[in-house]
Amino acid sequence: MAQDAAHSALPALPPTAAAPLPPATGHTGISLPVTQLPADADPRLHSLHADLGRTRERLTSFRSLDNRELPATWLPKHTDEAFFNQIGVPGQYPFTRGVHANMYRGKPWTMRMFAGFGTPEDTNQRFKFLLAQGQTGLSTAFDMPTLMGYDPDHPMSDGEVGREGTNVSHLGDMEALFGDIPLGEVTTSMTINAPAIAMLALYVAVAERQGVGYDRIAGTLQNDILKEFIAQKEWISPPRPSMRIISDMLVFCTHKLPKWNTISISGYHIREAGATAVQELAFTLADGIGYVQAGIDAGLDVDIFAQRLSFFFDVHNDFFEEVAKFRAARRLWARIMKERFGAKNPRAMMLRTHAQTAGVSLTAQQPLNNVVRTTWQALAAILGGTQSLHTNSLDETYALPTESSAKLALRTQQLLLEESGVANTVDPLAGSYFIEHLTDKMEEEALVYIRKIDEMGGIVRAVELGYPQKEISESAFQFQRRVETGERKVVGVNAYVDGKEQAIPLLHIDEQVERSQIARCKLAKANRSADQAARAHKAIRAACKDGSNLVVPILDGVKHMVTLGEISDIFREEFGVYRDPAFL
Repeated sequence: MAQDAAHSALPALPPTAAAPLPPATGHTGISLPVTQLPADADPRLHSLHADLGRTRERLTSFRSLDNRELPATWLPKHTDEAFFNQIGVPGQYPFTRGVHANMYRGKPWTMRMFAGFGTPEDTNQRFKFLLAQGQTGLSTAFDMPTLMGYDPDHPMSDGEVGREGTNVSHLGDMEALFGDIPLGEVTTSMTINAPAIAMLALYVAVAERQGVGYDRIAGTLQNDILKEFIAQKEWISPPRPSMRIISDMLVFCTHKLPKWNTISISGYHIREAGATAVQELAFTLADGIGYVQAGIDAGLDVDIFAQRLSFFFDVHNDFFEEVAKFRAARRLWARIMKERFGAKNPRAMMLRTHAQTAGVSLTAQQPLNNVVRTTWQALAAILGGTQSLHTNSLDETYALPTESSAKLALRTQQLLLEESGVANTVDPLAGSYFIEHLTDKMEEEALVYIRKIDEMGGIVRAVELGYPQKEISESAFQFQRRVETGERKVVGVNAYVDGKEQAIPLLHIDEQVERSQIARCKLAKANRSADQAARAHKAIRAACKDGSNLVVPILDGVKHMVTLGEISDIFREEFGVYRDPAFL
């Protein structure tokens, strides 16, 4: 039975003479939907059956290559309470098997390719290219000055403008970025954290100019400042005032933007910094606990605002471990929300997640191998039940992706959806002894970390003490040592090395990009009303001091061409500048 999957692995048996195969007995479970369930079946099975009957499915045939009709999902013949508590059914608590009853049969995962380089116009053209190729959601990469809260004309921006992503500092930039893209009809993800409040305001202002009502603005802001202190290191102010800014955004978005995901709680950068899969899971959910507590402390109803929290996980090389990580994450988060925070709304207990294949796993040596790595990582994310996915391009160890490499990465997802058959059945690996064992172990080991963080006083205090940072640093060191000793094989690096360079086309950012963005920023400042900008600066500063919600004056300010860098400078002056204490 599936619930026995957590049993310990058995020792290998000694070799024996070949025994005759037993007669075929057929499958040991039941498939859904069926014409009718037995009347005495568990009510949760009846509920699943009803959900599958109500949910519209894609206009496609769910058949194998042999033209065999495939069921929506499979269950063991005999279920008990242990099964429902640990594995359960798709779309129901604890959501181990997925947050929706029919998952990709109803709607494919969103193919959200991360894109951004050069000027806003450059990235706008890449957006349109990817949409034309079948991408189903936008995901925006910003350059280092934007991520750190500097305008392009600031000395700290020298040499970095438009090189790691696109450069955006004022309303004119944001309008160019989304030119001819109707914001009421697409969902947009923006990867930005320390100055996220300014980017939210700019996006809302552009939507307003397009005539899009607040109730139609849909998308996700990463806005996960805790993982910046833990892993990515792109910050402005210290942890506690940074959490105050996030609380203000939670309140504003909960009341004003019902379709907006205020925070994408990101394990991706934690894993890329060298964390293990368990550490990624534990520290990400610990960050999530911190944000939920911040929302409750701000007076919000957990059953309402927690519905708009989303997650973002890395997908690394160990295929089954990654599948189990997604399943454990959903179950653990559902239990945390129900048991710790008293959530009653099932949607507030759902862990909805974006996933991205592991950039850190890609190699400069033999770069064509990266296509293969990305493919099985994407497959793990799909079998793990992600809601959206970015697949890395083969050239990303050298530069930002070229148009052709980005298209191949997108085609990888489309091939998996349309040709592999993996999206035809919900959670097809459920009940595997190995998968269920890994899922249980990852949950257990993640809970050890979460409880230790609780004992320290919560995630903010743990970050101030450097606990997650130290744990990740040690894991990164141990992994690299295993690679260098040859214990961990990396094809093309320490195994199957051929010594030949593989030349591939690369994207080059022209130096004119920086010059044009500096000129545009200076022109925007020169042409705005100095009095209106000064009043906006004063209002933002006053909100920093008196504790009123910061989103309102910042939204007003960006409409009067106050820049992202100016808003960030006010934060630096009022809240202080954070310096990495360099925990070792």
